[in-house]
Amino acid sequence: MENSAEFAVIARVSSDFGSKFAVPRQSGLVEELTAEIVFEKPYRDAECLRGIEDFSHLWLIWVFSANRHQSWSPTVRPPRLGGNRRMGVFATRSPYRPNPIGLSSVRLLEVVHTAERGTVLRIGGADLMDGTPILDIKPYIATDLREGAAFGFTDTEEKRRCSVVCDEALLQKLPEEKRAALLGILSEDPRPAYQDDPERSYGFAFAGKEIRFRVEQGVLTVIDIQ
Repeated sequence: MENSAEFAVIARVSSDFGSKFAVPRQSGLVEELTAEIVFEKPYRDAECLRGIEDFSHLWLIWVFSANRHQSWSPTVRPPRLGGNRRMGVFATRSPYRPNPIGLSSVRLLEVVHTAERGTVLRIGGADLMDGTPILDIKPYIATDLREGAAFGFTDTEEKRRCSVVCDEALLQKLPEEKRAALLGILSEDPRPAYQDDPERSYGFAFAGKEIRFRVEQGVLTVIDIQ
């Protein structure tokens, strides 16, 4: 039996996130977020996508390309648990795995035919950095739904969310179609779960801007958009 396998990158993601910070922890948390899937040249054959427009959602299988850890551990500290409890790596969606493969369910918003990039998929609710390599795409189908499914620790721990305060003049520095997505990202509290310093400011790149904010007692205040 072989102990290794090779995979081809079929496409890459074009999104507004230039780094891992503030990318939603799971797909579908911020439905206003949009991105594009741009296929690599060997796979820019429109025939590969025949019939895909009949599906509302897709599964994306992708690579944690920004994961710099070269090793893995049998247990990890999920951010959802504040970094205080260890769980088995295969009982989590941690990026630090034997194989750095991610899975996302996204909405298919539009199939766009272009001259330069071939057929492009426009998606919603993605949790992916710009440039993320895509290994495969599969349709989301009715049998993917499981009645009575249990969701382990992800369904029992309190979810940290924030009220967002952002001056309208700052918000207007972003294109109008990006503003709802930014507010959705911020409401999910993008800080690491183990950090709660009201004096500390945080920043991340989004849609070509640097977003700076602070959080105190559940209120996230945007202090600058550069």
